[in-house]
Amino acid sequence: MAPIPFLSLLLLFSLTFPSSSSAFEQQQSPLLKYHHGPLLKGNITVNLVWYGKFSSTQRSIIVDFLNSLSNPKTTSSPSVSSWWRTTAKYKGGSSSVVVGKQTLDDKYSLGKALKTSQLKVLAFKYGYGDGKAVNVVLTSSDVAVHGFCMSRCGTHGSVQVKNSRFPYAWVGNSVSQCPGYCAWPFHQPVYGPQTPPLVAPNGDVGVDGMVINLATVLAGTVVNPYNNGYFQGPAEAPLEAVSACTGIFGKGAFPGYPGKVLVGETTGASYNAVGVNGRKYLLPAMWDPQTSTCKTLS
Repeated sequence: MAPIPFLSLLLLFSLTFPSSSSAFEQQQSPLLKYHHGPLLKGNITVNLVWYGKFSSTQRSIIVDFLNSLSNPKTTSSPSVSSWWRTTAKYKGGSSSVVVGKQTLDDKYSLGKALKTSQLKVLAFKYGYGDGKAVNVVLTSSDVAVHGFCMSRCGTHGSVQVKNSRFPYAWVGNSVSQCPGYCAWPFHQPVYGPQTPPLVAPNGDVGVDGMVINLATVLAGTVVNPYNNGYFQGPAEAPLEAVSACTGIFGKGAFPGYPGKVLVGETTGASYNAVGVNGRKYLLPAMWDPQTSTCKTLS
């Protein structure tokens, strides 16, 4: 299982590395090792379980992001799909994402305080899929999850049923619990350098933060679905395609500064990728196995 220790890693960088962009970028060149396991390649269906209260606007922000990952019709640059194409540089070729079944659980069927075991129950409550599906649980801002805001902002893993393994992921809305931990850079960070927060591209600090963390766990799921793909460090707490590049969103990033990104002329919102329906998103750097560097869109 691979958690996203978002600001904790950023704090580590701020304490360990000099606060200059060149030094930070030089140190931020991890080497992800391939451990000879299978990756998720080809056509991948992402099924969503909306747990708790989400508005239709909030759901559309996330669904549009997912629909943008493999959409060749997005002509604006830089695009969400160009960000996702970096995953095709890993062994096995490209991964084409489509949104599958969406389930609403706005009655909190398992309560408002969840354990990791209950996330798995929710992920597979409505079926396992064919092994090429990823069931994603998204929890609303009033749902507490074990480890959320303390050691993780989301996670991915898998369960084994007979001779088959099925991947799943979870991401929570942190806006009322720990936006400085899981929604940075759209909120003042809990620790480290206190730079002004960026304006969220879709006007929702919590959900725009969820997109960052969803991008992180999806990339991790594709390149390390069963803890024997691409990662650095221990298998039980690996650094993966995006989590190895924590805190970097644009060129010149250093601790507390996400890097140079685009800014909307009228909204003042920060983004670095354009998706379907004119949506704009801020996406984290992803490790490029061809150059062994953290690749940014801007």
